[in-house]
Amino acid sequence: MTRPLHISGEVQALAPGFGHLAVEAHGLANGPSDEASSALLDEATRRLAERLGGRAPQDDPHIAAWRAAYTAFGCKPSRTRNSAEALARRALADGGLPRINRLVDLYNAISVAHLIPVGGEDLDRIQGDMRLVRATGDEPFVTAAGGAEVIEHPEPGEVVWCDDEGVTCRRWNWRQGVRTRLTEDSVSALFLLERMAPMTLDELRTAGAELAEGLQKACPDARIEIGEVWGQ
Repeated sequence: MTRPLHISGEVQALAPGFGHLAVEAHGLANGPSDEASSALLDEATRRLAERLGGRAPQDDPHIAAWRAAYTAFGCKPSRTRNSAEALARRALADGGLPRINRLVDLYNAISVAHLIPVGGEDLDRIQGDMRLVRATGDEPFVTAAGGAEVIEHPEPGEVVWCDDEGVTCRRWNWRQGVRTRLTEDSVSALFLLERMAPMTLDELRTAGAELAEGLQKACPDARIEIGEVWGQ
């Protein structure tokens, strides 16, 4: 992998059951959502419903572990949901999952099917190394409000992903910034799959392999690399 990922000791102490897997891709060909990416989202919703068997997403042991981690750094998990739970709730609602673009649809499908947080960053927009840290509160976070870019700051102690320019994702995997998100023009990407115990590392690898396979199918000329699993 060409983009190092660093997990701070503070975050490791906060959530010792945390682990992650990165998938790096170059030579991608993104574009608007299409019939194929929409079908992936529909199939992921079916798999999610089968997994839950009528339960609410928050009753799944993996989501319960994420809720505990959010509580540990001061967030109320019923108000600030991790990305996997938020997507799962949308998938099961009447409106279903949003269609964004082909790459985002693909990683959202993996997230819903495996009930795991998955994010995608434009590698060409990341500045320096990626780090998972507890914020000081001074870091800039570029988001959007009313169609315009707005700079916010995380709460002190909040768990955030950041690079040398600022925060790329707030509250662990709750909200991605606009600066590094994948657009239809993105050609290189870093996909990050995040797990909490009791999800096993083998289950994490399975989700990563499915994402890599989907990327290769959607972009046959792309170069895909699956990183080593980090965690215990």
